[in-house]
Amino acid sequence: MNIQVCDALVLGSGPAGASSAAILAEYGHNVIVLEREKHPRYRIGESLLPFTYHCFKRLGLLDKMKKSEFVKKYSVQFVSPSGKASQPFYFFDRYGKEIGQTWQVLRSEFDLMMVTNAREKGAQVLEGYTVKELVKDGERVIGARAVDEAGLMHEFRAKVTLDCTGRESFSASRHGWRIHDPKLNKVAVWTYFKGAMRDEGYDEGATTVAYVPGKGWFWYIPQHDDIISVGVVADHKYLFRDGVRDLKAVFDREITQNKWIEAHTGAGKQIGEYRTTGEYSFRSKYCAIEGLVLAGDAYGFIDPCFSSGVLFALKSGIKAGELIHESLVANDFAPVRYTEYAQMMIQAIENMRSLVYAFYDQNFSFRELTNKYDFAAGDVTDCLSGDVNKSFERLFTAVRDFAPVPEPLPYGLPIGVSA
Repeated sequence: MNIQVCDALVLGSGPAGASSAAILAEYGHNVIVLEREKHPRYRIGESLLPFTYHCFKRLGLLDKMKKSEFVKKYSVQFVSPSGKASQPFYFFDRYGKEIGQTWQVLRSEFDLMMVTNAREKGAQVLEGYTVKELVKDGERVIGARAVDEAGLMHEFRAKVTLDCTGRESFSASRHGWRIHDPKLNKVAVWTYFKGAMRDEGYDEGATTVAYVPGKGWFWYIPQHDDIISVGVVADHKYLFRDGVRDLKAVFDREITQNKWIEAHTGAGKQIGEYRTTGEYSFRSKYCAIEGLVLAGDAYGFIDPCFSSGVLFALKSGIKAGELIHESLVANDFAPVRYTEYAQMMIQAIENMRSLVYAFYDQNFSFRELTNKYDFAAGDVTDCLSGDVNKSFERLFTAVRDFAPVPEPLPYGLPIGVSA
């Protein structure tokens, strides 16, 4: 068996993996990234939040993002089933020019940009490698074994292994660490349209969240090349009621449940296949054991209604990369070193999770919240923009007037660290 040795082994080359690999390679560490697929490859999750700005700045990608063809996004709006749209939440009203504008991305192109950046900084990215098992010395993880496209097994030894395998969450699945959220268990059905209607001016690139009965919702995300990503998210029993299983039939039925979506998609032509996935929110019981750290969706996945996935992947990949660098310099790989990382991610996820819970509550309305409390529009905009590592106590105190706010989940710290 071929054995390769490196400082850091990264499993997965999505935004979390590519970010951490770029950080570690920039510091001069020997980094190997294992990726099952080959770039460019398809992914969902196309809408970025404004606070990705800081991540792109740290990764040296701001200029490339600004020069890209990705559609500029200035706001998010909410639309009732009748077709009535809320006042858009404009990011630039809160943050100014730089942070107040973000992007709608085609993930195949975006992820390739991220991987190219990691390679340019010195990371070795091996595509077509499927991870089969972690390699351990007692309880310490010392690497992983993976099969290449020819079916040959390879072993990779590393001082630290970073699991960025996305929602598959290789390590959490195999250790029995996946803890599902008690309520956020939605299903999505989506496809793409060409030539569908776009709003004008700053609203041309806006993310629209359009409600359907029963607190389901559509996303409507403009992309470049005149493409719109459109998907519906709701409970499984709602979407697949009456025994309907055909994805096109489900999608076409739900379009009629929101007049705004019906009108906007009606101006275009559906292209490509219909896709589905279970958006089952979860968090790993642990973020780290000795020799292993989890980042991105491999650490935790939250319902996508506010497009937080890529931001959390970038934040976790960068922070994990910085702390792994410190571990390598100190030659100390104790899980407790990742406590600060876990606390950052738990705060971010819980803030977003609380707003997601309110969003799905039948008694909650953004309009009523912001009408009752002068500060609420600003606080909601902060959370929706990704400024999530701060206290939102006053916002969620106000939210409780309309809907329950969930208790934080007691998961996600390094093994051996108490909450």
